[in-house]
Amino acid sequence: MLLAVDIGNTNIVLGFLEGERIVGTYRITTKADHTSDEYGLMITEFLRMSGYSPQDVDDVIVASVVPKVMHSFRASIVKFLDIDPMVVGPGVKSGMNIRIDDPKSLGADCLADCAGAYYVYGGPALVADFGTATTFNYVDARGTITCGLISPGLRTAAAALWTGTAQLPEVEITRPDSILATGTKTAMQAGLYYNFLGGIERTIMQFREEIREDFQVIATGGLGRVFMDDTDLIDVYDPDLIFKGMAKIHARNV
Repeated sequence: MLLAVDIGNTNIVLGFLEGERIVGTYRITTKADHTSDEYGLMITEFLRMSGYSPQDVDDVIVASVVPKVMHSFRASIVKFLDIDPMVVGPGVKSGMNIRIDDPKSLGADCLADCAGAYYVYGGPALVADFGTATTFNYVDARGTITCGLISPGLRTAAAALWTGTAQLPEVEITRPDSILATGTKTAMQAGLYYNFLGGIERTIMQFREEIREDFQVIATGGLGRVFMDDTDLIDVYDPDLIFKGMAKIHARNV
């Protein structure tokens, strides 16, 4: 079994894979002060909940955008699973050609997303990840990542609204029943939702206008499912895209 780990700014997401089949996914809040023992105990408990033991894990691959967490998390893998994990980054073969100004600046999560989209769904594709940040990356028909876009994620924008404005409360991020809001909370929900949805659609249309070739739009990230029913500009929503990408990358390096 392969353990794939996506370490993001908000959550650490673990995926257990048997071949190409994802048999379990779990989330841990990202905290720099977690010890290796705390991470290790959580990992072994998630394994138990999925019907596995540490001995069932053959290898581990990690995609991280939070360097300060990597030391303790990597130490937990070594201590509890007796495995030195593969880390997505320089020196690891992805099969993807990165043609941006600074290839090393492309986040490991974006690279894994693009690999998952290209190897599972084919190219050309615009890969959208709705996480702490919202990212769009374009992969052409030959598997070359040629350009991308980064903007605040919906939760990040929402948090800025209620922390930067004294009288506005924290609200649940959800699809509103109507844009015709009659209260502060529903007005915030409608404003956040439709502003973000409009931004997504305008971004996709601008990519189409400037790239001038047909492509599919592959979306992932926790908030992607929120918008799927309200736009026909997203072709596929795959919440496990990053795990599929990491599995493909892992297979190329073993």
